[in-house]
Amino acid sequence: MPTTVLDRFRLDDKVAVVTGASSGLGVAFATALAEAGADLVLAARRTDRLEQTRALIEDRGRRALTVAADVSRPDEAQAIVDAAMTEFGRVDVLVNNAGKGTAVPSTRETPDQFREVIDLNLNGCYWMAQACGRVMQPGSAIVNIARVAGLMSGSLPQAAYSASKAGLIGLTRDLAVQWTGRKGIRVTALAPGFFASEMTDQFPDGYIDSVLPRVPAGRIGDAAELAAALIFLASPAGGYVTGTTLIVDGGLTAA
Repeated sequence: MPTTVLDRFRLDDKVAVVTGASSGLGVAFATALAEAGADLVLAARRTDRLEQTRALIEDRGRRALTVAADVSRPDEAQAIVDAAMTEFGRVDVLVNNAGKGTAVPSTRETPDQFREVIDLNLNGCYWMAQACGRVMQPGSAIVNIARVAGLMSGSLPQAAYSASKAGLIGLTRDLAVQWTGRKGIRVTALAPGFFASEMTDQFPDGYIDSVLPRVPAGRIGDAAELAAALIFLASPAGGYVTGTTLIVDGGLTAA
């Protein structure tokens, strides 16, 4: 059992699965988990970028396994967990980070475009949670990476993206109710505001500057600030936190 407050943030010798670990926030999450003491299973579709993340984990003295997978496919989601169990024999933390953002006017968005976002951002998180939920032991944690787009409307046309993130927040609540008492698995969500990532790189020129006046903090967030919040939710420090969404947005949703 942890003996100090800081001990509660440790994940020594735990095994964490991070999807979408090849770039952006996924890399920040993976390295923070390694710094907290966890070994990592790194999953993404781009294997070349995964090797770069793996090197960062090993530089921090932890082990890392890379798995090429598309989590929107249930069999590939299961393959990630199977690989984790073969290599490490356990899964203690799942960070459902894989996702994509789009900005398409709703009258022009095709069924395939809408389904692609839902399949990855929402369904993929469910397939991963299912696979992990079958092997996780009491004391484990699932953290779903939602967004403030699931809680409020923005100025971009993001029906599919917003729907997927709102659905993920609902999924978080339901799985927490199902699993926290019966399985001892906590399920929470993290809702970032504006953080530099591949998704924000795709925003129209000047968009971030235009929304900063709505952010009381007056700036976009730093990835390390979001990773610290993730460690709280994933570690024993958040042991009495489940079924809720932690908003990390500089005050955007409060303004």
